[in-house]
Amino acid sequence: MAARLKKKYDEQIAPALIKEFGLKNKMQVPRLEKIVVNMGMGEAVQNVKLIDSAVAEMTAITGQKPMVTKAKKSIATFKLRKGMPIGVMVTLRRERMYEFLDRLVNVALPRVRDFKGVNPRGFDGRGNFTFGLKEQIIFPEINYDKIDKVKGLNISFVTNAKTDEHGRALLRHFGFPFRT
Repeated sequence: MAARLKKKYDEQIAPALIKEFGLKNKMQVPRLEKIVVNMGMGEAVQNVKLIDSAVAEMTAITGQKPMVTKAKKSIATFKLRKGMPIGVMVTLRRERMYEFLDRLVNVALPRVRDFKGVNPRGFDGRGNFTFGLKEQIIFPEINYDKIDKVKGLNISFVTNAKTDEHGRALLRHFGFPFRT
């Protein structure tokens, strides 16, 4: 079964972007390459069990088993040794990417308290967008009673857009709630 947003992209969003930017070739249309979801946890230095719960939560949120990220170098002031687990991350592509984006925009973000939209300043100059969430409990897959600690996560949308304007238009067409 094709993801709903993939079909919407092919049938509505791509033609709209061609018209909006006056593109000559359909290969010039900006598209979503991947979504990277990262949960960094410095507290895992004291409590290694946090990594296990983060892996379980990230698997529930994204539908894919995350990779455990390890420290690249030792930092004595943080009691950090090289190779210690300090976070988890998932790279979503194709079907899972569209499914996650659909759930994020239509289910999770509306559940954020006092939500006024996502700050559009998270673009990097090349059409990629990154923003952070303060708590993972906005996702309906997370059982509130079973979490030991509220953790935040960063979500990066990697596009093949050349400019921020093209990237912003692509995400806006997907229904991304940017703050005005």
